[in-house]
Amino acid sequence: MTRLLDALRSDLHLTGIKEGCGEGECGACSILLDGRLVNSCLVPLIHADGAVIVTIEGVAQGERLHAVQEAFIARGGAQCGICTPGMVLAAVSLLEDNPHPSDADIRAGLAGNLCRCTGYMRIFEAVRRAGAA
Repeated sequence: MTRLLDALRSDLHLTGIKEGCGEGECGACSILLDGRLVNSCLVPLIHADGAVIVTIEGVAQGERLHAVQEAFIARGGAQCGICTPGMVLAAVSLLEDNPHPSDADIRAGLAGNLCRCTGYMRIFEAVRRAGAA
């Protein structure tokens, strides 16, 4: 009954994923599992067998940051870093489905991710910027 979150962090040392609430409410542990945004704290490891998993460590292309990561830096969307990996993955997922989202789309796409530092405006600006790139 090992959680996917624990296996990724402890066994594979992918510590970009964070544990916030452990209940699937905050989004800090978000990953892409077979292209779907999921909270890894809610996924039993056995359910990920054979799946394609993307964590924050796999978003950049080598040394080249993803457009979402660049926008988060440019717009100040990343502060303490706890929510940032999940926010970035949620934004990547949103922009893959909708490359030019409206403000309402951005709010809906990031709805499962909580941030206590930025007040969300800088994050929304970063997603708009990445969508315009």
